[in-house]
Amino acid sequence: MNTGTTTIERIEAMLLNQKEIFNIDDFCRYTGLSKSATYKLTGNKQIRFSRPNGKLIFFKKDDVDAYLMSKPIMSTDDIEQEAIDYTVAQPMKGGLRWS
Repeated sequence: MNTGTTTIERIEAMLLNQKEIFNIDDFCRYTGLSKSATYKLTGNKQIRFSRPNGKLIFFKKDDVDAYLMSKPIMSTDDIEQEAIDYTVAQPMKGGLRWS
């Protein structure tokens, strides 16, 4: 029966990824956040949401994805490449001489 449960969970996850609009339960399943954390996000207006009837909360999947990826942390390789790009783009000062 364990195999059947995992199969159902996989199917539910695939269906969730197909949805364009999430209710609060979908949002929590998709992000792994609790309802409490979700209500804090909406209460502080940290994520875009709709409340068409004044009670139920809905989220666009694109807005959820944008929120989840909103504060990326650069890898060490990215930082090194950015430093190299910056250094190469700067004009040389002082007219260094090579002897």
